[in-house]
Amino acid sequence: MAALLAAPTTFSTQALTAQAGRGYGAQVADADPSDGAVPVRFGVLLSVIDDGIGDACRRIEAQGWDFLTTGEHVSFNIPIANAFISLAAAAAATSTIELMSSVTLLPLYPAVLAAKLGAALDNVSGGRFVLGVGVGGENPAEFEACGVPPAERGPRTDEALEIIRLLWTHDRVTYAGKYATLDNVSIAPRPVRAPRPPIWVAGRKEVAMRRAGRYADGWLPYMYSPDMLARSLEVIAGERDGQPPIEGGVYLWSCVHEDPAVATGYAMQILAQTYRQDFTTMAGKYLAVGDVDYCTGRVLDYIRAGATRVIFSSACPASYVDRHLELLATRVVPAVRAELAARPGTGGRHA
Repeated sequence: MAALLAAPTTFSTQALTAQAGRGYGAQVADADPSDGAVPVRFGVLLSVIDDGIGDACRRIEAQGWDFLTTGEHVSFNIPIANAFISLAAAAAATSTIELMSSVTLLPLYPAVLAAKLGAALDNVSGGRFVLGVGVGGENPAEFEACGVPPAERGPRTDEALEIIRLLWTHDRVTYAGKYATLDNVSIAPRPVRAPRPPIWVAGRKEVAMRRAGRYADGWLPYMYSPDMLARSLEVIAGERDGQPPIEGGVYLWSCVHEDPAVATGYAMQILAQTYRQDFTTMAGKYLAVGDVDYCTGRVLDYIRAGATRVIFSSACPASYVDRHLELLATRVVPAVRAELAARPGTGGRHA
């Protein structure tokens, strides 16, 4: 992520020009998803990667979260999970909560294998799987170790998304691509969820936005401000080419504490360990770190910018994660839902 954060995120001139004349602040307010039929869903990143994963998943489900999620790396700065394995364990431990990868590093998988793993996970979970994908790149060494040139991350991901969508919706697939050739291939059983599990594309740059516009059902940026989210959704809308509107989301590093200074200290410590980078100047721009009222307002900012899916990733020590999730589940999320339900015209959809 260090390289990604060092480079400015760019947006298409056409999309930004379309906003001229009404002010960007008005654009954020107008993008409120509470005006539509899509409910806002809240989820948490699963941080447990040992044999306590089952208990952790059951606690998360009992707290009433809409979904749980986990990411992955092959090799990283800290111990980290594999999304398919952790979500399979979560599927066995839970019964109703949705299970999302955030994200699967798709270019590290043969496309057919990723399609098979996703379909199998959707089957064992009873249709609860959501595939979140990203191209990675924070650690080029893991790509080299897997025999995948880092420069091929993008095109491999695009091709894999085409193949996965085909295999999830057709009994037999023939496909000729640059990285894969399929001749009458089946991955039976196909996913349980019809027509297929939702696909969310993560990223920060315009190339990722275009990928989301072409292949995905949802856009999941990380280390984004609300303004950036709203602008990116404008860019993506121009890529849909007749497809239904895409959902917006945000992967939100967070730490809620009664003392905002403690919350900030926790978050800076954890993020520095995770990404080998100082996040002090980014806390107010990209994170939800502070007391209950502040974090509630931050989440509402992202929802007004177009987010219908919010992932809370705990930027706090392991000893504080349970308390953090409790504050999110019992204080922050109920306050956000109450604010959404109280708005004229929402009809209590988000309650």
